Amino acid sequence: MTQRITVPGPLKGGPPPPPRLALDGYTWREIAHLLANLPVSLIGFTYAVTAPLTGACLTVTVIGFPLLAAGLLGARQLGKLERARARALLGVRVEEPTPLPLLGRAGRRVGLVQRLWMALKDPVGWRTVLYEFIRLPWGILTFTVTFVSLFLLWPVLPFIARWLTNVDRAMVRGLLSPSDELERRIAELESGRGVVVDTAAADLRRIERDLHDGAQARLVNLAMGLGLAKEKLLEDPDSAAAMVEEAHGEVKLALQELRDLARGIHPAVLTDRGLDAALSAVATRCTVPVKVTVDLGTRPAAAIEGIAYFTVSELLQNISKHSGAKSASVDVWRADERLLIQVRDDGRGGARLDGGGGMAGLAERLGAVDGLFVIDSPAGGPTTITAELPWRDREDKTRGM
Repeated sequence: MTQRITVPGPLKGGPPPPPRLALDGYTWREIAHLLANLPVSLIGFTYAVTAPLTGACLTVTVIGFPLLAAGLLGARQLGKLERARARALLGVRVEEPTPLPLLGRAGRRVGLVQRLWMALKDPVGWRTVLYEFIRLPWGILTFTVTFVSLFLLWPVLPFIARWLTNVDRAMVRGLLSPSDELERRIAELESGRGVVVDTAAADLRRIERDLHDGAQARLVNLAMGLGLAKEKLLEDPDSAAAMVEEAHGEVKLALQELRDLARGIHPAVLTDRGLDAALSAVATRCTVPVKVTVDLGTRPAAAIEGIAYFTVSELLQNISKHSGAKSASVDVWRADERLLIQVRDDGRGGARLDGGGGMAGLAERLGAVDGLFVIDSPAGGPTTITAELPWRDREDKTRGM
């Protein structure tokens, strides 16, 4: 026969039950926590003095910063043990902080110097060190009061234990909770801003180069040709007519190049008709048959729409050039507050972030706007690339009119 045991509310993360004169199981766990405060705080204080503090004092030497970083990483582990103790004995549910990243935005492994710097500025480690310093006098006080109360103040011991452990709960929530996400997010946004600036500068250089080498050069030749045709208009009408005909062809080519350039900046069909029509137009230029499915009830913000368009456009170019596929598909849909894009092909596979084709650049661009970029491309195929962008609603231009 299996017996189902119901765990009291506090261990599920709810508030502790009101203290009672009788010593129930929950009160005994609180007493055990208070009595363990002294040895645990002695260990934590000793570690904080010998590792992080020693490393901080030696920062004038070569070994100081690595020692300090190692001490802060160890402090993270002490914080993990303290959260587990509070969870088991006090019913305090505190989420674990996010681990320090091992991979950069483009999927490259973080270097040793960068990891050292991330450990040195890690707010989780520093708050844990502060926690260990504060805990020693508190541990001595709580151990002494609880030990004396066991023999002298037995009737009111449940109330004393509750008052003391409430302070412990506040310390754990205040210093060991993962509020570092705000600091981490700020650092990520600063890094993403740099990626956006670099990307914008590269796009401007590309536009300038395309104008200089393409349409501008063609228009210069056109002007020269029309000038020669004007001079020969009376002397040699046939040659002038041939020159005008040639200039007419140059005009057509220049207009086509300008259209292609404008499409590369922001296609008119995307502005006028949205992702469905724009991606369908891109698919017709792919050398592989592409099935496009766009399931969006509304249009996202123009910036998100543009990133989605150029991501799919570059992926389809890669399929044309490198995949050897016979067919491909593009699916776009919304899931809660995210815009999902999935591009598949039945080609040879083997696509990687570091394998060229602009994959690393796409990953960096999406990461800069809090997006994700995942490649699933085993050797022999098929290849599935999933991109995820934050959903932001398009502003209503008629608002306020």
